Amino acid sequence: MSFGSVIRERRTALGIGLNDFAERLEISAAYWSRIERDQENPPRDELIERAAAILGVRMDDLFVEAQRLPPDMRKDMAKVVQAYRRLRFVGKG
Repeated sequence: MSFGSVIRERRTALGIGLNDFAERLEISAAYWSRIERDQENPPRDELIERAAAILGVRMDDLFVEAQRLPPDMRKDMAKVVQAYRRLRFVGKG
C-alpha cells in the first residue's frame, strides 16, 4: 500500500474529514488530497510526524510507508546500516 493510501485509510477509519485533517496539519486540503491520491510525494518530515500523532500511529511506520528513514535515524546512518546488516546475518544463520 502507498503512503497516501495508508493515511487515507486510517483517517477515514477514524472519521476525520479531509478538510479537518488538513486544518490540523496547517496545510491546504487540496495539497493533502494530492498526497493521499499519490499525486504528490510524501510530505516533509514535520508533516509525517504530525500526521502520525493525529492518526495515533507509530511515526516510524509512516516513515517506512514514505520509504525513508525517520530523521533521528538519518543522523546516525552508519549505526543503522550496521544494525541492519547484523540482523540480516543473524536471520540467515
